[in-house]
Amino acid sequence: MSLVGLFKGNGPNGFGYDTTAEQVTEGLDLSGQTILITGCNSGLGLEAMRVLTLRGATVLGLARTKEKAAEAGATVPGTVVPYACELSEPESVRAAVRAILDDGHRIDAMILNAGIMALPKRTLKHGHELQFLTNHLGHFILATGLLGQLTEKGRVVVLSSAAHTTTPRGGIRFDDLSLEQGYQAWTSYGQSKLANLLFARALSKRLPAGQVANAVHPGVINTNLGRHMPGFAMAIFGTAGRLFLKTTPQGAATEVWAAVHPDMATVSGEYLADCNIARSSAHGRDDALAERLWTVTEELVAAL
Repeated sequence: MSLVGLFKGNGPNGFGYDTTAEQVTEGLDLSGQTILITGCNSGLGLEAMRVLTLRGATVLGLARTKEKAAEAGATVPGTVVPYACELSEPESVRAAVRAILDDGHRIDAMILNAGIMALPKRTLKHGHELQFLTNHLGHFILATGLLGQLTEKGRVVVLSSAAHTTTPRGGIRFDDLSLEQGYQAWTSYGQSKLANLLFARALSKRLPAGQVANAVHPGVINTNLGRHMPGFAMAIFGTAGRLFLKTTPQGAATEVWAAVHPDMATVSGEYLADCNIARSSAHGRDDALAERLWTVTEELVAAL
């Protein structure tokens, strides 16, 4: 057990900081289930895909290119159907939606796992700040485009982060979403992660009875997501990672637990961490903010 895991202990369900994706799926037979994962080719997405196929699920694996998705799928023990989905390119996301619809897949769970983090410089694409575009708008287009394919008890799992607390005043800068008036790497990342959390919360209120949506903080893991972090932080990850960071199997646990564990079949609109229900920031629990973001997002997506 890690030092952090020892300090935190396990939650009411017996799972906790050190729990792995294999442990939360132990004894589960996912044969016949189809689960969509974005960012399937590395990090948490790859580990989630490995464990879910190990338990018998078919995975719709989405990566920036179909080739990357297929290469990743070839490394896991079960069935993977690869799709190209570049989340920062609306037409690529819509093409992925059309391809999945054309193939007729019914989806038992969507794990919206992919993302980019803490870009050192403000970067625009299609007129939008790149983290907000990739992490929030891209996933919004994908998930809403496929809601009709969710099974009666389908689940949507949105990767947020504890970084959702590092947001500007008001939570979302609706008057400056492209951050022209000042860019800070962690603040902008936090805004995109708060948007992910609020998306899950608003979506949970729109789904029919039986379907659920939740947001997940996976923990702090030394994956490719942190490639833009300052050198000193990466040095700390290298020297002290075993003591203070989750492993990739531990990091993938909460999203997998939310997607397939029987205990999560009726839990909806929550913020999850360490395979338990957690408490988000006040902004993360603000239903009016979530509804405003949904309305603004629909308008932004329509213009893309």
